[in-house]
Amino acid sequence: MSQAEIHQGPATAPLHRLAHSRAGDKGNRLNLSLFAYRPEAYSALVEQVTEARVQALLAHRGASRVRRYLMPNLAGMNFVIDDVLQGGVNGALNLDGHGKTLSFLLLGMSVTVDAGLLLGET
Repeated sequence: MSQAEIHQGPATAPLHRLAHSRAGDKGNRLNLSLFAYRPEAYSALVEQVTEARVQALLAHRGASRVRRYLMPNLAGMNFVIDDVLQGGVNGALNLDGHGKTLSFLLLGMSVTVDAGLLLGET
């Protein structure tokens, strides 16, 4: 994709139009991976999907610490989030003790990028 094809002006959209995510758990700790559909979108993800924004997004679930690990060669990142699973699968009383639906929550986060990087409709 050429730079001319990408540059269409700024647009705000949910993260799922730029990337996909998976979730995994270990005890009371959650891993959320995020991978750009297009490598050209990776720098915007690094800039906007920060530890602070992810912690704020998951504050209602009790997230105490968020660490982000960048994987630039894969156009991805991994977030390790502590204390977000309400005790983990064996201790949580909620319907999602593994935290699998939290990747969907992450993908609802709004980002502002060049419209040419977005996939699909809202």
